[in-house]
Amino acid sequence: MLKRKDDRSVGYRQIGLLTLIPIIMVVAPLLGYFLGSFLDEKLGTEPYLMIVFIVFGFVAAGKEVYALIKRSAKEE
Repeated sequence: MLKRKDDRSVGYRQIGLLTLIPIIMVVAPLLGYFLGSFLDEKLGTEPYLMIVFIVFGFVAAGKEVYALIKRSAKEE
């Protein structure tokens, strides 16, 4: 049986991991937007690279959220 202190630390760690999900879901596509816009401006390919990098951002965010949830479930 786990001690009460260990239960709390695991719970706090899981809360910390799970609160990262909305941050990741916002930051990754925003980084894709800014990087794509910058490259579009430099290369003259106006909306295409921005769209591609936003999609890459969502894919990367989804992959990272999946890994976080998997890690959180493993710690239970």
